[in-house]
Amino acid sequence: MAQTNHNALADNVALVTGASSGIGAATARELAARGARLALAARRADELDAVARSIRDAGGEAQTFIVDMALPEQVERLARAVTEAFGRVDVLVNNAGIGAKPLTRSTGDEIIRIVDVNLLGPMLLSRALLPGMLERHHGRIISVASVSGHIATDPLYSGTKFGLRGFSLSLNRKLRGTGVTASLVSPGFIRTSMTAARHTPMPGPKVVARAVANLAAHPRREVIVPRIYRGAIWAEHLLPWLADRALSGRRAP
Repeated sequence: MAQTNHNALADNVALVTGASSGIGAATARELAARGARLALAARRADELDAVARSIRDAGGEAQTFIVDMALPEQVERLARAVTEAFGRVDVLVNNAGIGAKPLTRSTGDEIIRIVDVNLLGPMLLSRALLPGMLERHHGRIISVASVSGHIATDPLYSGTKFGLRGFSLSLNRKLRGTGVTASLVSPGFIRTSMTAARHTPMPGPKVVARAVANLAAHPRREVIVPRIYRGAIWAEHLLPWLADRALSGRRAP
C-alpha cells in the first residue's frame, strides 16, 4: 500500500457523495487531511454541515451540496454547482449507496430507487464531470462498490454493485492513456449504520477512506478492503459451486 503523503492531493478538488456519515464522511476527512478541497454531497443537511465544520476546524476547505442521487435532474445540478463553486473537479468519489430488502418484499419503486442511487447516479455524475477531466487530461473517478459486487449475495444489492463494478472497470479501460482513471474500492463488512444489526467484529470506515485517498494519489483498477476478503472472492470466481453451497437458501429472495 502506498505511504500516506499529507500533501499528495494539495489543491485537488474532491467531490464525495454520501458524505454525511459513515464511509463518505471518513473519506471526506481523509481527503481533506491530504490537502484536497472538499465538495460534500448528501441528502441530510444537518449531518453534512457537521462534517464540513469538522473539516474546516481542522484547517481544511469544505462546501456542502444537498442532493438526492436517485433524481437525475439533481445529479446534473450537483455537477454544475460544484464546477461553478470550485472551477473543476479533480477527484470524484461515488460513495452514496443504500441497502436493499429481499426482492420479494420490495416494491417496484424501492427497486427503482436502489438502482438509481447505487448505479445510475454514479453513471450520470461520472458522465457529467468526465468531459472536464478529459479536457484537462487529469481526473480520478473512484467508486465505492462492495465485495457483494464479486460474491453474489443479494439479488438487488449485488445486482447494483456488480453493475457498478462493470461500469468502473470498463470505463477505466476506455480511459487508458487520457490522464483520467476510474478505480474501485470494494469493501467487505464495515462498521456503519448499514451494518448496525450485525454483531461480528468489523473495521471502521477509516480503512475504506484511506484506500480511496490512496487511489486518488496512486490509481489502481480495484482495491479490496479489508484484505481478508480476497480469499472469499477467489473462491467465488474459481469455485462458484462452493459459494453456492455456502450461500444458497440462507434467506428468502
